[in-house]
Amino acid sequence: MKRLCLAAAAAFALAGCDQLPDDMSTVSDALDIPEIADGDISQETMVNVTRELSSDEFEGRMPGTPGGEKTVALLIEEFRKAGLEPGNNGEWVQDVPLVEITGKDFAPLTITDPDGDAASDMTLQFSTDWVGVSYKENVETNLEDSEIVFVGYGIDAAERDWNDYEGVDMTGKTALILVNDPDFSSDSLEGTFGGKAMTYYGRWTYKYEEAGRKGAAAALIVHDTEPASYGWNVVESSWSGPQAYAQRGPNAPQMTDMNGWVQKDVARRIVEAAGQDFDALVEAAKKPDFTPVPLGLSVSTSFRNDIRTYSSQNVIGILPGTERPDEYVIHTAHWDHLGRCTPAPDGDDICNGAVDNATGTAALVALAEAQAKAGATARSLVFLAVTAEEQGLLGADYYAANPVFPLAQTVGGINMDAFQVAGPAKDVTVVGPGKSQLDAFLEAALEADGRVATPNPKPEAGYYYRSDHFAFAKRGVPMLYIDGGEDLVEGGREAGAAVAKDYTENRYHGPKDEFNEDWDWSGVMGDLNLFYRLGRMMGMSTSWPNWNDGDEFRATRDADCERSETGC
Repeated sequence: MKRLCLAAAAAFALAGCDQLPDDMSTVSDALDIPEIADGDISQETMVNVTRELSSDEFEGRMPGTPGGEKTVALLIEEFRKAGLEPGNNGEWVQDVPLVEITGKDFAPLTITDPDGDAASDMTLQFSTDWVGVSYKENVETNLEDSEIVFVGYGIDAAERDWNDYEGVDMTGKTALILVNDPDFSSDSLEGTFGGKAMTYYGRWTYKYEEAGRKGAAAALIVHDTEPASYGWNVVESSWSGPQAYAQRGPNAPQMTDMNGWVQKDVARRIVEAAGQDFDALVEAAKKPDFTPVPLGLSVSTSFRNDIRTYSSQNVIGILPGTERPDEYVIHTAHWDHLGRCTPAPDGDDICNGAVDNATGTAALVALAEAQAKAGATARSLVFLAVTAEEQGLLGADYYAANPVFPLAQTVGGINMDAFQVAGPAKDVTVVGPGKSQLDAFLEAALEADGRVATPNPKPEAGYYYRSDHFAFAKRGVPMLYIDGGEDLVEGGREAGAAVAKDYTENRYHGPKDEFNEDWDWSGVMGDLNLFYRLGRMMGMSTSWPNWNDGDEFRATRDADCERSETGC
């Protein structure tokens, strides 16, 4: 059953990616957006749960450790106390089977000419020239004489009339792929792929998945610091050592044997050894009439994999709806952090993750408590604390691939990740605005709170595709991702930027992300009231907000809705 608001869809179609429509009134009038009073949200709950989760007793909340087990036990008890019911068919948890794959004994990446031209041969060293991993649970990975095909940005997007794989059979071949989107260098947010704002098609996750769907044996992304938004040092450190994944079931999507990166100058050498002009190919790849270019060269490598399997848990609570309990509004936050990590100068080696993300996890508890206190909404409200976000959104992705509540019956949701405890702000930062009709709900909630939305200041970095809500979004469920504001009541944007800079440089993913008894929680409580209002608006509404026309997730949602008899 499909219940779409055409007036709303038309209004949103006028808005570009990563910006809100100038006039939201048409959209708001077309959707059922109820007025919601402020919530009775307990600051005591928020503070106490954050303090406990980030204490040394929990050892950094690493999945698969005693600290992770303690976290799950605490969340079950807190959800129960908040007034929720077990969310997984009478159980509080969803088991998440995980696998850790550690590559070793890497042979060089060799480039050869099948016709025997030795001048084209290259021997590329692991770590300095290239990195690679396997997502498959095989003890050995062997890539042998795989033909290299330059496939531009590696995108197949029918809704944008774009296919970089047009006319080529990639079976057994290696895709050489540019990072980001074709129009990332734009100065505006206008373009086939949202201008400088990265879309899902620009993320390395998509590029590897698409290459796998095409039957490629391997995918190599060309690293370039500006469009990647990070240097080779980040690639080198992130893509070596243990890599954690959700275990692949028998019906898992097809994947490549190897996914990796090469330095830009290495890619240039490969392309030029094939007699092609690298810069000319990059320019050609920015145009919709681009066609893939077989390079006439082969690539080979091999390495071994150590494999460890283990499990963790998502924690799920539900406040059943009173009128339409089979329609769901989801709230997400990740409970995990990094466990023990590189010691600080004082010897502290526990990454406590107080801000990231004990605050977001505590927010789930505080919001659940407030919603239960106010009484159930017409739709069911789901509170999902997911595991293994820091290892690649694994818990969220596992839930979205194996949903307890059908995704076609999930109206939409809110993700909460790392509240900055910096006092009240006049605004909130909206990561990925202009993507769905949920923006109309957000606009109404902000107006009720007397606040405004600030678009993501770095749309080219693709932050919308880097947190747990993305696992739902790419499967069609509209999701909001909102960060704390930058324009602080005391000190304005300069003070807000200073707080963010201090946290990023001195505490983020380090042992000093610790609970502070002197924190000013007033800004966080204001943000929680916004989340409370949003959740309750969606829970009481009769509307099914969709993605905007042309958004990369619209077709997936529409297809899901067409198949569903009871959902969207």
